[in-house]
Amino acid sequence: MTQKNQLSPQFKPLYEQVKELIIERIVGGVWKPGEVLPSEFQLAAVLDVSQGTVRKALNTLTEENIVFRRQGVGTFVSNHTLQEMLFHFFRFKHDNDETNDLPTANLIDIQLQDATPAIATALELTDDIRVIQLHRVRIINDEPCIRELIYLPYHYFGDLHLETTLPHALYNFYQNTFNISIRNAVDSIKAVLSNEVDAKLLNIEENQPLLEVSRIATALDGRRVEFSLSRAYSTNMHYEVKIT
Repeated sequence: MTQKNQLSPQFKPLYEQVKELIIERIVGGVWKPGEVLPSEFQLAAVLDVSQGTVRKALNTLTEENIVFRRQGVGTFVSNHTLQEMLFHFFRFKHDNDETNDLPTANLIDIQLQDATPAIATALELTDDIRVIQLHRVRIINDEPCIRELIYLPYHYFGDLHLETTLPHALYNFYQNTFNISIRNAVDSIKAVLSNEVDAKLLNIEENQPLLEVSRIATALDGRRVEFSLSRAYSTNMHYEVKIT
């Protein structure tokens, strides 16, 4: 059976099937971030499809920032840099900050725990799956202003809960350490009041208005790999979204 015959189901356009196969190989570590892919001619031969089909698949992957092209050199797997993480995924900005510096994060603790029904639903897990909880406080302009609770499926992130320190930019860390590249994130925002823990960590009073952002982040292959709750004291901050 040729590779072409393995590209099913048939109701999907062939270039979409090729695109999914390339993503599977990136997720599987065949091609790592920053590495060059085989040429269009080589991919077409391996997958037993036309070069035009491969080109269309690569064009779509380029539009989705999964790969990028260098004229005359080749097609590379995208590597999410720290600066890209700032502009694409971190939406809070201090009202007086024009530097676009990546905020720092103080790690409070890491725990391995059973997924609650709400967390299991958000991450599309069964109730008996364990998750790693990261508890952090974001510092912007020397002010503690965001309390973060981040939940990661244990079976994707191994013994991360045994770490004592973590980098400030987690998405870059996920990619480089676990070969998990974040493809997109969906944020839901609502107003809440600060509780006792919020008040202590953010140096504010209880029952102060906070902006709570719940996020579900998805990997290249569609897996939900992160659920987070960020509670921000937004007196001197705003949540910025650019629509293009």
